[in-house]
Amino acid sequence: MTQDKPLTGHALVEKVKELGDLSKEEKARACGYYTQTKNGVERVNMMKFLNALIDAEGIELDSSAEGQGRGGRSASYKISVQSNGNLLIGSAYTKKMNLQPGDEFEITLGRKHIHLKQVGAPDEDEV
Repeated sequence: MTQDKPLTGHALVEKVKELGDLSKEEKARACGYYTQTKNGVERVNMMKFLNALIDAEGIELDSSAEGQGRGGRSASYKISVQSNGNLLIGSAYTKKMNLQPGDEFEITLGRKHIHLKQVGAPDEDEV
């Protein structure tokens, strides 16, 4: 049985309590935290399950003053071209700008720079 979307929040906490004495893996599977490989092998995603459970319980593990994010590396304001030719701007930057999925940008190329301007945002000199 494949679940459309894994449980989160209060529904996740309640389901885990309801499942009682099952193993962590069985609880994760029952809450929808698994995938099936091309060969039909089921794989439980424990990391996503445990992170969702921590978030649902409201437990703050990060020591950052802002209290956002999951830790990891801090923004270095440098990126590298990946082996496939892409440039990836990480979530540290998009979170800092409060960007949402679907936000659009105009790309302007210079000799030695790439400039991104958010569509619909006022110019910096207009603010």
